[in-house]
Amino acid sequence: MIGFMCGIVGYAGTAPANGTSTPAGHQALDVLMEGLRRLEYRGYDSAGVAVVAEGGIAMRKKAGKLANLTAELAQRPLPDSMTGIGHTRWATHGGPTDKNAHPHVVDGGKLAVIHNGIIENYAPLKAELLQQDHTFVSDTDTEVAAVLLGDIYRSLPDDGSADGARLTRAMQLAAQRLEGAFTLLAAHADHPGTVVASRRNSPLVVGLGDGENFLGSDVSGFIDYTRRAVELGQDQVVTITADTVAITDFFGAPAEGKEYLVDWDAAAAEKDGFPSFMEKEIHDQPEAVAATLLGRSDLEGKLTLDEMRIDADVLKTINKIIVLACGTSAYAGQVAKYAIEHWCRIPTEVELSHEFRYRDPIVDDKTLIVSLSQSGETMDTLMAVRYAREQGAKTIAICNTNGSTIPRESDAVLYTHAGPEIAVASTKAFLAQITAAYLLGLYLAQLRGNLFQGQIKDVLADLAKVPAKIAQVLANDGQIKELARSMADTRSVLFLGRHVGFPVAMEGALKLKELAYIHAEGFAAGELKHGPIALIEEGQPVIVVVPSPRGRDSLHAKVVSNIQEVRARGAKTIVIAEEGDESVRAHAEHVFYIPETTALLAPLLTTVPLQIFACELATAKGYDVDQPRNLAKSVTVE
Repeated sequence: MIGFMCGIVGYAGTAPANGTSTPAGHQALDVLMEGLRRLEYRGYDSAGVAVVAEGGIAMRKKAGKLANLTAELAQRPLPDSMTGIGHTRWATHGGPTDKNAHPHVVDGGKLAVIHNGIIENYAPLKAELLQQDHTFVSDTDTEVAAVLLGDIYRSLPDDGSADGARLTRAMQLAAQRLEGAFTLLAAHADHPGTVVASRRNSPLVVGLGDGENFLGSDVSGFIDYTRRAVELGQDQVVTITADTVAITDFFGAPAEGKEYLVDWDAAAAEKDGFPSFMEKEIHDQPEAVAATLLGRSDLEGKLTLDEMRIDADVLKTINKIIVLACGTSAYAGQVAKYAIEHWCRIPTEVELSHEFRYRDPIVDDKTLIVSLSQSGETMDTLMAVRYAREQGAKTIAICNTNGSTIPRESDAVLYTHAGPEIAVASTKAFLAQITAAYLLGLYLAQLRGNLFQGQIKDVLADLAKVPAKIAQVLANDGQIKELARSMADTRSVLFLGRHVGFPVAMEGALKLKELAYIHAEGFAAGELKHGPIALIEEGQPVIVVVPSPRGRDSLHAKVVSNIQEVRARGAKTIVIAEEGDESVRAHAEHVFYIPETTALLAPLLTTVPLQIFACELATAKGYDVDQPRNLAKSVTVE
């Protein structure tokens, strides 16, 4: 399941007889705002609510954090209502502005829609709706889905009932036409006690109450009101009222959801039951990679970028690429260098942003600058991008935050869609950056003719398999967690890797420094005899990222020799290897296997055990892995 990061909540309750809340029901706005507060970790670019009021939909929405919406509601209160929907946004299509915030209200103020996910075919649908004289006020794919839903709703016969059957049927028909990953919630003035939702490849859960029912992108949206939940299946539509929950497939056939009891408390619910945001975000990585891959091709199957404002003829003349980044993002850039040079045959350098301007770099109009920043506000990287533009270079940002400064000041942007990363030490943003950089490399290779379209499709097919393989690694994390706990008193760990395994080794070492506050270093395995082997003494833990034994140019035998060299000098060897590689067992105290994949894509898998190891070791030492000492999430000063 692709877990796109927006917070959604829906509510249908029992109308009180005396004009006040009853024990069975609550005011819709109270439920929505509490749900959004708990879901704000899923998105904080904008927020909005809509309730079904007499005569239509009453709606408020504001860009920025939830506090902005709260202030707006204080100035412009909403009427009492027992039915409504709410949304806290992580922007994908369209920047974080008031007009792009959800809900989107259409059909003369009668229909409100919120959305989590990406509608891949929104462009042809929008063109079709424009030809029918529909108008749009936002830049979002969500408004296209809302207008489509309203158009279908009006085409259906009005049976005069208020039970929501017409809205449910419209949602089923609309969902059949949508491609991509989405959860849609809709409320209509003609059906004041009903909320209808649909889901495909995007999370949605039902909360069951007494005289009230709930919808949420996860259970934290309603955990304060009920712990009874229903898990929905793929391609299902659910209609809730105060007293009923009805589930169908997209074609109207009755379906059932799986009911369960939530055994987390409200605080844990925000973390999906994980003990820390970091562990949750490690487990978000299949979805983060999948979301970054989604919607990257046009109707002909060719790769596209989110906001490509660089002319194709200009990109064809590029003779050098410089990747700018800091910290973990710099290691993502190091991984990307191998792939971009292999696929595009363009010399590629990776520079630390804070050093770039001060060495008088050679940059001109044939240079492409690729900046990597999770927040889009990293000051070192921003200043480097500005300097490069002054020298005439073209700039592309790879970023996880829609509308942030670096993408705005770049010529093009490729958003990663990994969702908010709350823990200070980056995990899912790292894998998403690598994935986006791979897409950029393939796009340039496609544009410049370095690869045949069939070759690009093969790589994309391999990439599409990666999320499931990451999930497989995560499902078998018990052994590496056990090892990490047993090493809680370790004072130093060394990491070795070659080719794309080298930056993975450096990232593994950085995670251990950030979280566990112990000495850790990552080395190129071939460099071992040129100095670092002097560090090896009896019992020294050495984690080795072993390349696949498959392939003509495999470095496998050389890395196995490195393992033998350090083990002969007393090292405790811990190996990350490909499934089926039994040759490493004789030379390692511990072996952790990852599924097979191509050499260039291996970092998307080999990184994950190192993240788990660092997180668990730091936890065993009693440290706060979400907020390591002395560190901030985004470095906004130079």
